[in-house]
Amino acid sequence: MAQIHVITGPERHRRWAEDEKRAIVAAAFAPGAVVTQVARRADVCASQIYRWRRDLAAARNGFAEVVVLPDRTAAVEPPATAIEVELADRVRIRIPPTTPPELAAAVVKALTRPVCRSQGEGR
Repeated sequence: MAQIHVITGPERHRRWAEDEKRAIVAAAFAPGAVVTQVARRADVCASQIYRWRRDLAAARNGFAEVVVLPDRTAAVEPPATAIEVELADRVRIRIPPTTPPELAAAVVKALTRPVCRSQGEGR
């Protein structure tokens, strides 16, 4: 015998705003989240969440949201006791005070050495 379902309440078809869909999808796929639990809390089927994820990904056209933060390392000042050497050709070297003197001398010597070009170079 066939079954008949009688719906006595309002229709269950709901409209979700894009922001609501994004929030539910983000909650469902957050680290440690379980999709079925998020679906139960939102009163939707788990398959609906997977569908929204696919639709939202397709709508992005391959672009991802990027958040650019200021570079905190650029604001760090070098130590006040560092040695700074500026050469004539606008090369500036900052040598931290923890650098061994032999290494500092070798770096300065290498940068101030005249460049020798062989006859075959540049051809």
